[in-house]
Amino acid sequence: MTNATRWQRKKDVRPGEILDAALTQFVEKGFRATKLEDIARAAGVTKGTPYLYFANKEEIFKAVVRETQVANLSKLQAMSQQYDGSSRELLRAFVEQWWQQVGATPSGGLCKLIMAETANFPELAQFYFNEVILPARQMVAQVLERGIAQGEFRAVPIDTTVETLLAPLIHQLIWTHSFATVQGGRSAAENDPCRVLLDGLDLMLNGLLPRD
Repeated sequence: MTNATRWQRKKDVRPGEILDAALTQFVEKGFRATKLEDIARAAGVTKGTPYLYFANKEEIFKAVVRETQVANLSKLQAMSQQYDGSSRELLRAFVEQWWQQVGATPSGGLCKLIMAETANFPELAQFYFNEVILPARQMVAQVLERGIAQGEFRAVPIDTTVETLLAPLIHQLIWTHSFATVQGGRSAAENDPCRVLLDGLDLMLNGLLPRD
């Protein structure tokens, strides 16, 4: 392999390396405290290299969110459109895939980060709401409407039920990247966060069953 070929390969993968490094820095330090030179250093590139691909730190953050959480939401949406099982099992599949692909990875820490820094960076908070929270709400709402239409679930207020179903997932994301890291902060049950979420979902789904 020639030097030119090695350089071309390195150049092709560099934006992804920058985003991986940025994710780690954001989750560990927060958005405000993370500097572009920190990201460059963690990615193993020169200080000015991130500017070749991204206009500023805000654009790097948006790219990180899109490459992780938004990409996973798109996969969930595609799965939902093709799913021919019950709405109950579809909700369980949502929770499992989201936790495996997001919650159990460093990108799960973005939820805590954006909630902590909403007041300081309202434009980024609005971006996260539009790109992640709103689509997640809409997907869950569609599953509820599907289940009601098919007689699996009783008629319930969609908006408030969506919030009730999503609240444990948001709580688990925040807890996993905060108190679960301190001594005594993780209970025996929370050693398997996905199981905690699925057990909680089962409790809520029983409340959605049609009443005699």
